[in-house]
Amino acid sequence: MTHRSRTQRLALLSASTALVTGGLLPSATASAAPAHAAAVAAAATAAPAPTPTPTPTSTSSQPAPAAVKTTDPPSGITAQLPGKAKVRMGAIPMESGSVDTRVYGVETPDGATGFAVYDMPGDQIPLEDALKGFVDAYGLTGGGTLTTENVRKTTVDGRPALDADLTGEGPDGAAVGSIRFISDDDHLVMALTYGPEAKEKDLDATHQQLLNSLQIP
Repeated sequence: MTHRSRTQRLALLSASTALVTGGLLPSATASAAPAHAAAVAAAATAAPAPTPTPTPTSTSSQPAPAAVKTTDPPSGITAQLPGKAKVRMGAIPMESGSVDTRVYGVETPDGATGFAVYDMPGDQIPLEDALKGFVDAYGLTGGGTLTTENVRKTTVDGRPALDADLTGEGPDGAAVGSIRFISDDDHLVMALTYGPEAKEKDLDATHQQLLNSLQIP
């Protein structure tokens, strides 16, 4: 792969995910994406959330909303989210063709959490590049700066995965979060939790619950 093609692919991934990724960011930082990002991701539209199935309340020591099982219908991927998910759909133009993307996000008193499913083989793009694409996309939302820390490779049920801590600075002050990318044979999956730095402990607990509940068939 040439440096040019890698750069172009990252640029497309970043610009087009600026809209769909907004579904996983607190509304204060995801109110709008620049016009050029919107043009690249013109297919991104709001969609109704899938019918949730209530599940038992989390055993966290903090009072928490009842967990809701959220399913991505095309893939069967599921996760327990702290409320009914808002869904954003988009199509990302890649060198090999358009990639459909669905983002399921929930805003909480502490911030926001959720997951995204990309309809492409997980090894189509290196997980490190997927992480860079997300960071670049965040910048396109106009929400401020975002950096990654403690990036580490791992596996989830035998699938390659990449975890990272997030640190941001925006109009509302310092923010923190956690992100995971998972490479599956048929999909690239992202799990994200993000919110104010003052809520870091609660955000960590929310993210761990998300990771524990995420199921890929």
